[in-house]
Amino acid sequence: MFKKLLVVFLISMVPLVELRGAVPFGLSPAMGDPLPLLPLYATCIIGNMLPVPFIFFFARKVLIWGSDKKFIGKFFTWCLKKGEKGGKKLQEKAGRGLYFALFLFVGIPLPGTGAWTGTLAASFLDMDFKKSSAAVMAGVVMAGIIMGLASAGVFGAAGTLFN
Repeated sequence: MFKKLLVVFLISMVPLVELRGAVPFGLSPAMGDPLPLLPLYATCIIGNMLPVPFIFFFARKVLIWGSDKKFIGKFFTWCLKKGEKGGKKLQEKAGRGLYFALFLFVGIPLPGTGAWTGTLAASFLDMDFKKSSAAVMAGVVMAGIIMGLASAGVFGAAGTLFN
């Protein structure tokens, strides 16, 4: 069980895959029996949240630092402009509900909307670290629940029931 928990912990830390890939993997029969829900969720949430402070405090600084470098400059500049433009657009649409919008952004498990992207957006918007981390964590928990239900076939069973 420890080996599989370690694997889902590491999967949860990978950008784009994050908890959204780790929960189905932990519930699958890959590498043996499916993991019990509580240890699985706790491990995935911790693994997904571990990079958040580093992303919040250092990612923008690394992008700014690399924006004038020879080989990576164009890509880092593009990332900076894209992040700032997207952040301003989100801020205009969300207004005072910015933290709730961040929670929904992270919580709805779509490609590219996880804790990494949400935290980077919060950093670009100069949002409060504690409030944005709480919103990201709540979103990670919601995404974990949705992925757990989807992995268990709840949504497919509900669709069959209502058709």
